[in-house]
Amino acid sequence: MNYLKKIAAGLIMVASTFGTSSVLAAKEYVGIAMPTKSSARWITDGSSMKQLFEDAGYKVDLQYAEDQIPNQLAQIENMIVKGVNVLVIAPIDGTTLTNVLADAHASGVKVISYDRLIKNSPYVDYYATFDNFKVGVLQAKSLMSGMEKRGKGPYNIELFGGSPDDNNAYFFYNGAMSVLQPLIDSGKVKVVSGQMGMDKVGTLRWDGATAQARMDNLLSADYTNKRIDGVLSPYDGISIGILSSLKGVGYGSGDMPMPIVTGQDAEIPSIKSIIAGEQYSTIFKDTRVLANEAVNMAQAILHGVKPQVNDTKTYNNGVKIVPSYLLQPVTVDKSNWKKVLLGSGYYTKSQIE
Repeated sequence: MNYLKKIAAGLIMVASTFGTSSVLAAKEYVGIAMPTKSSARWITDGSSMKQLFEDAGYKVDLQYAEDQIPNQLAQIENMIVKGVNVLVIAPIDGTTLTNVLADAHASGVKVISYDRLIKNSPYVDYYATFDNFKVGVLQAKSLMSGMEKRGKGPYNIELFGGSPDDNNAYFFYNGAMSVLQPLIDSGKVKVVSGQMGMDKVGTLRWDGATAQARMDNLLSADYTNKRIDGVLSPYDGISIGILSSLKGVGYGSGDMPMPIVTGQDAEIPSIKSIIAGEQYSTIFKDTRVLANEAVNMAQAILHGVKPQVNDTKTYNNGVKIVPSYLLQPVTVDKSNWKKVLLGSGYYTKSQIE
């Protein structure tokens, strides 16, 4: 909480540089549309932004759509009707918001795409996210590092992707494959099932149960007479499903070491799993910093100032290149989780124990 108060103090100071007091800021209205509460990170993102905006004097409407596209569309439309000045949207499906964003534009509402890129609309003004290609690179490097610590290979692996309706999933996958494809071509790494490409390895809605079922099928079809050395997993919730499947056939016990399994978002169940020697690593994206960047963007927009961006080439949403601010992800494993997660105050010791 102290971390957020420090950021909020900075935002209020920024507001003063624009010549606008918190009293005037209170006249501005911000809508925040988050996809779901089923993942802890979205709860953290939403509550962090809400607090930062309110501490800086803004009125806020925060809504979660529970991964139901019609809910999110209705929530955003309702925010527009209620008179929000800026929308911060983490879309469930980045391709479904074209019409509602046209309504937002007609009402003079500016739009910030949050973490997931909104596609096929000219009315996405800015994008705040992490370097998603680098996330995939880090996942693949961690996968290889973990397997190499156990032996020279060649290594048997399987690939899992994120939800095909989330633009980020392709960046994660492509980043990982920029590392893995040359190793597959050389024979050092083998995808035993042959399943490659997002059309084959995607996991709709990032669902752990869907991932577990697919892992069950892979193990029964391709690994009855061989062992799997590693699994590229793009997200912790998917990783937990994969691990459940692996444990179900004896991995992690006796003479069957748990394969190297990656992840993303540093969710508490996965940090506990890493400590227990099951999941190998995750990618930490400090959502407090991302929330702060989105708030900075919104505040600049509300005061007629051009927001700071550091990427104007990468994120083409099908209609335009969306000016973006990219933050840097960090690999977390058993060797550094305390320093990165406890040291930054992201988690407390009691949350992990």
